[in-house]
Amino acid sequence: MFDQVPEVCSVCGLPKELCVCQEIAREQQRISVYAMRRKFGKEVTIVEGIDEKQLDPKELTKKLKSKLACGGTWKEGKIELQGNHKARVKEVLVGMGFSPDMINIK
Repeated sequence: MFDQVPEVCSVCGLPKELCVCQEIAREQQRISVYAMRRKFGKEVTIVEGIDEKQLDPKELTKKLKSKLACGGTWKEGKIELQGNHKARVKEVLVGMGFSPDMINIK
């Protein structure tokens, strides 16, 4: 009857289930959200300022695409979402744990 040793976070030293590194990283991100027109008049919403070292940008992109019901990708350090979603991106990011003060919509 061996007790299972909990995994320990390499950053904060707490057990994985008590780790707060992701929440702290989310609150410290300074994010810019803006829309722009591409070829053929297509609108794209750009979300930039996500730190790849602290958060998984591909997972965040996947969640945003699912919540906003649109296509998108992670490329060149930015999340690109198809369509103009500036108004809803902030509320979705706040719902994910990002600080509303650190999200700048242009």
